[in-house]
Amino acid sequence: MSKQRTLRMECGKTTQVNYVLGTELSIDVYKPSPPRSQLFEIRFSPGIKCSVSHQQRVAPVTEDVVKSVLRKGTILLVRQDKTSRDVNDNKVTVTFYEDKSNNPIDKMTLQFTAVSISLDVDADRDGKVEENHPSKASWSWGPNGYGAILLVNCDKDDAFSSMPDNTDNLVNSRSDLKDMSRMILRTEGPQVLQAGYKFQLYISASERYNVRVFLNDRGRLTHVLGDQKLSFVANYMFGKKEYDFYVEGLTFPDKDFDGLVTINLSLLESMAVGEAPIFTDQIVFRMAPWIMTPNTLAPEEVFVCSVIGNEKFLKEFKAVVEKSKCKLTICPEYMNRRDRWMQDEIEFGYTEAPHKYLPVVLDSPRNRELKDFPYQAILGPDFGHVTRQSDVVNSLDSFGNLEVSPPVTVNGKEYPMGRIIIGSAFPTTSDGRNMAKVIRDFLYAQKVQSPVELFSDWLVVGHVDEFMTFVPAPDRKGFRLVLCSPDACCKLFKRLKQEGHGEAQMFEGQNAAPVKINEILSNQKLLNDNVYVQQCVDWNRDVLKRELGLDEEDIIDIPVLFTVDQQDRRAMSFFPDMVNMIVLGKYLGIPKPFGPLINGKCPLESAVRSALEPLGLDCNFIDDFATYHLKLGEVHCGSNVRRKPFTLKWWNMEI
Repeated sequence: MSKQRTLRMECGKTTQVNYVLGTELSIDVYKPSPPRSQLFEIRFSPGIKCSVSHQQRVAPVTEDVVKSVLRKGTILLVRQDKTSRDVNDNKVTVTFYEDKSNNPIDKMTLQFTAVSISLDVDADRDGKVEENHPSKASWSWGPNGYGAILLVNCDKDDAFSSMPDNTDNLVNSRSDLKDMSRMILRTEGPQVLQAGYKFQLYISASERYNVRVFLNDRGRLTHVLGDQKLSFVANYMFGKKEYDFYVEGLTFPDKDFDGLVTINLSLLESMAVGEAPIFTDQIVFRMAPWIMTPNTLAPEEVFVCSVIGNEKFLKEFKAVVEKSKCKLTICPEYMNRRDRWMQDEIEFGYTEAPHKYLPVVLDSPRNRELKDFPYQAILGPDFGHVTRQSDVVNSLDSFGNLEVSPPVTVNGKEYPMGRIIIGSAFPTTSDGRNMAKVIRDFLYAQKVQSPVELFSDWLVVGHVDEFMTFVPAPDRKGFRLVLCSPDACCKLFKRLKQEGHGEAQMFEGQNAAPVKINEILSNQKLLNDNVYVQQCVDWNRDVLKRELGLDEEDIIDIPVLFTVDQQDRRAMSFFPDMVNMIVLGKYLGIPKPFGPLINGKCPLESAVRSALEPLGLDCNFIDDFATYHLKLGEVHCGSNVRRKPFTLKWWNMEI
């Protein structure tokens, strides 16, 4: 339905207006008619479309002039589909009669200039700004959806700045413009036009910190909307013109921001006491979400720290990375300041619009010695940065406690980009540790990877990567969920004892007292600890099966033992936790467990190989015992991976 504009006319006068294509002039014929009027007729210029509306019935007016009965509530509707060549070249005349004679009582005349005005964006998401898309003022998901998209301009194109580009109101370079979305105001009309008309672009006060708009005037870029600027006014120019704007996204969706941004346009007519609107247009953008990448996506770059004493670890770690042919970035000691927990400080993801893909690092609020690394070594041209900070921080705010599943289907509902997984104190107590609300709110607001919350507060460190991970697989759902299993470990050790290997020792050659299999199996506290741990893991197993649509055949149990601290009642791994691995395609970097050697082989390693190698995976065991395990972390905790994005475009998801 066309936008209607009510127009008031008077008998004996000629009314001159500007008319915008795509709208409809609504003129009450009855109210201004002379008192004795019984009939009226309408005459109009070629190309004009007229119709008469009465009591919700609309009848087109033909070019044959016919007198019609004048009734109360009679409305004349006027449209034009072509722009004017000259001022006031469209004419409509309404003549009133007392009877069927050809003697008119009076008449009123409308002259109008037809112009085209359109505020345009890439509403069909093909990378081009099409003219006057019918759905540009709304937004919908799915392959048949529509609506424009904004990137959060969170990279850093200014070499002299220490902060992302969205923190200033400048365009730092042409590269900076490529991070923005174009918006074009198109106008067309005669070469001469009445003075006194203005354009006004405006946003709501609630959106001033979500979006920023720049006018590109022959290469000169001016900040016109956003921050303290809620409106921008410019004179209407005659002829055929294009006003070129660049729109910059400033913030990702969050608790108080649904991600939708509206920019409005009004055409104003100057009058004696003010400016009155005669036409409005509107466009809607959705801010592109931040998206995590699961272990099933191909790795591109691996990050790890160099700290005093981890030379042997780095050598073995590098060997696995070289197999995967990934780029390796080592954070030096002067930058990490002995903080080796690369996984805990950051999480790699990305954001994407039809015109650009941008990797973005999510910076945790833990803010220990690695806190400057994301700014100094990652943030830069075409690499974005986003963070959420909290006044109160605990271990669960570190990003070893943040994972994402591969794509899954649950009870017929598809999650083609997987589901985010975080750990919390639920379901035991509200007094336990939980991930900071600002991070949880941020993750939930992205919408495309609906989070699942697990119980992780039973662990000393409290991270989900201590008891679960995902590995790629060639069959079934394309992956396996890997869970730690004290039960599997106890059964393995019992079998070894029955086979006569009870005196075999763990930790030989390591900075820890050797422990025999018999000693483990006779340690009732240790066994009780692991009954408790297994129950905690099984709780999470059930949640993951339900929330990810998994069967038992989709889960692999890895033998791991834990010990529970008697004071805080929380668990830590008894030997290097093999679930806490790094996944680089088919190559796995797994903490070496230093289990008992039976005929020169470690049965713990053998159990992992027999579970994972049939899936085509290459198991590589890395010695992290002294440099990570004894410090309550493992290989995954000390490393990080940037991966390729999904081939699926997030806007094609059905939400």
